[in-house]
Amino acid sequence: MQKPARRYLRQFSNAALDLLLPIQCVSCERPIPPGEKGIVCGLCWSRIDLLPSPRCERCGHPQQPGTCKWCELLPAWVRAARSYCWVPGQPAGDVVHALKYDGWTRVAAGMAERMARLGWPLDVLEERGALVPVPLHSTRLRERGFNQSALLAHALGARWGIPALENLLERARATDSQTRLTPGERHRNVSGCFRADASAMAPLRGAHLILVDDVVTTAATLNACAEVLLAGGARIVSYVTFGRARSAADSP
Repeated sequence: MQKPARRYLRQFSNAALDLLLPIQCVSCERPIPPGEKGIVCGLCWSRIDLLPSPRCERCGHPQQPGTCKWCELLPAWVRAARSYCWVPGQPAGDVVHALKYDGWTRVAAGMAERMARLGWPLDVLEERGALVPVPLHSTRLRERGFNQSALLAHALGARWGIPALENLLERARATDSQTRLTPGERHRNVSGCFRADASAMAPLRGAHLILVDDVVTTAATLNACAEVLLAGGARIVSYVTFGRARSAADSP
C-alpha cells in the first residue's frame, strides 16, 4: 500500500473512532466540545491555577515581601526559571497525571503551548540555544514507553524554533520517586545520577541551555542536571516546567 493511501486510511480510521467514541476531557471527563482541539476542554484549561503576579524576574516565583526564598534553591549558574501553573490541584494535576501515568501523550502539545507563552528576561530570549529534557532511566523509559519531559521539549521547541536534544544527558542509575522525599533526601537521591555525552556536548560549549521537566518542587533534579551540563561545557542554564509545587509560604 502506498504511503498516501496508508495515511488516508489512518485518518479515516481515527475520524471514525472519534464519531463512535467521542473524546472526553482528561480532567472533567465531559465530551470535548466541537471545534476544540486536544483532550483537555477549554473550560478546564481556563480553570488552571496560574502562578500569580508579581513574580521574581529570575526564578518566576510569586514575589513575597523581602528576599525571594525560591531563588535560594537555584545555584548561581541558573539564569532563570519559569513554570506555568501550580501543582498539585485540579485541573492541572489531572493534566500532568494524564500525560505521565495514563499515557495520554497528546496532552503534551497543549501543555507546551501554554509553557511557550511564559515571559523571560531579554537575554534568555536572545541566547537560548536548545532545550534539554530531563532524562528517564532506561528501565523507567521501557516501562512508560516515552519520556514526558522529552515530549514537552519537542513540542515547546517547535513553538520557539530551537532544537530539543535528547542525546545530551543520560540518567546513569535508577532513582526512587521524589514525590514523598524531604528536600535533603531529594538532593541525595539524584546526586551523581546524571552524566553528559561529551561528543554531543562539544558543539554546545558556551551555550545557554534550557532544561525541561513536567513539574518542579525543590529543583533538586533540575539542579543535578544543570551541574552536569555546566561541567560538559554549557555556559549557563535556565529551567522551564509546566507545573510548580507550592512551598510552605505559598497560600492556596
